Amino acid sequence: MPRPLPLLTLAVSLALLASTATVNAHNITRILAKHPQFSTFNHYLTVTHLAAEINRRQTITVLALDNAAMSSLLSKQLSVYTLRNVLSLHVLVDYFGTRKLHQITNGTEVTATMFQATGSAPGSSGYVNITDLNGGKVAFGAEDSNGKIDAVYVKSLVEIPYNISVLQISQPLNSAEAEAPTAAPTLNVTAILSKQGCKAFSDLLIASGAHTTFEENVDGGLTVFCPTDAVINGFMPKYKNLTAPQKVSLLLYHGIPIYQSLQMLKTSNGLMNTLATNGANKYDFTVQNAGEVVTLETKVTTATITGTVKDEEPLVVYKINKVLLPRELFKAVQKAPAPKGAKVVADGPAADAPSDESVDQTADNNGVNKIDGGRLAVVALSLFYGVVMFS
Repeated sequence: MPRPLPLLTLAVSLALLASTATVNAHNITRILAKHPQFSTFNHYLTVTHLAAEINRRQTITVLALDNAAMSSLLSKQLSVYTLRNVLSLHVLVDYFGTRKLHQITNGTEVTATMFQATGSAPGSSGYVNITDLNGGKVAFGAEDSNGKIDAVYVKSLVEIPYNISVLQISQPLNSAEAEAPTAAPTLNVTAILSKQGCKAFSDLLIASGAHTTFEENVDGGLTVFCPTDAVINGFMPKYKNLTAPQKVSLLLYHGIPIYQSLQMLKTSNGLMNTLATNGANKYDFTVQNAGEVVTLETKVTTATITGTVKDEEPLVVYKINKVLLPRELFKAVQKAPAPKGAKVVADGPAADAPSDESVDQTADNNGVNKIDGGRLAVVALSLFYGVVMFS
């Protein structure tokens, strides 16, 4: 009996796909997490949102600073926006492994950085000069520092050839342009909400006057959880039954007075105070996560984060699939004990509100979306062995 070649071909193809699915996938946050002496550098890559941009690029070199070097940089008390420019100068948009560093043509090379790629760097200020010195040393200096060598290569942390290289350098690169004061972006909460599928929620904020509290908290850090238009529309009959102060409290309950990225939410599970929190009126909820899924539990209902509308520190806005119902305003239905294995349904608008089916998938691995290669490999091997056994 001839072998069923189509099945064999499919098995081999799936195996190859599984083996190559993550070739270009890297996560700088996870890479640096294995090196505690770079924890401060790692933290500020996340805070400045450079981590996500690094992960989105297929060819990159990160010039990492240890905690001592970061301490000297932070002593300059730069704003987070200026610090972003300085750190982006330490991200080269080309691959430089240890071997390549020592094989630079003519002993020196000028390469572009992510600071240059932003378009904010005038002239040559977004470039870094790499020089192969005597005695095996390699030096780095910002091109706009008048030829001054700022740092030297210390060691390689990780090298995935032609994908990502993470190299430690001795101290920060100096650039007057990168360190120039950078103004914070103008962030209008209601305008952002209105353009991103949260117009109904934005309209409620404005109509109730609650928007002023949201706007006042932006500079110090603000996280907003926005029920989508479909959810708000389904909730309106119950919203109209609330008094004016209750409406304001309910809306403020959807804001946290600090900036919380998705990764921060995942690592800080537990109770969260909100803009509505006031003394004995706790108006808090619990953040939980199961893998990549983050939920907000209020004792009355549980909402799920379905996407990110805006993430630009100090503001982050998430879409959620239910209205958050505080126990100070809503109570769970008190029913007789349910049969074992049955679910208890909470009373409130979220119980019958439509959920948002259009999920904006948020990659919390900081911009890296990977195919589950392990599962593909299992399927491929299963098909392959099936072919062998029945051929």
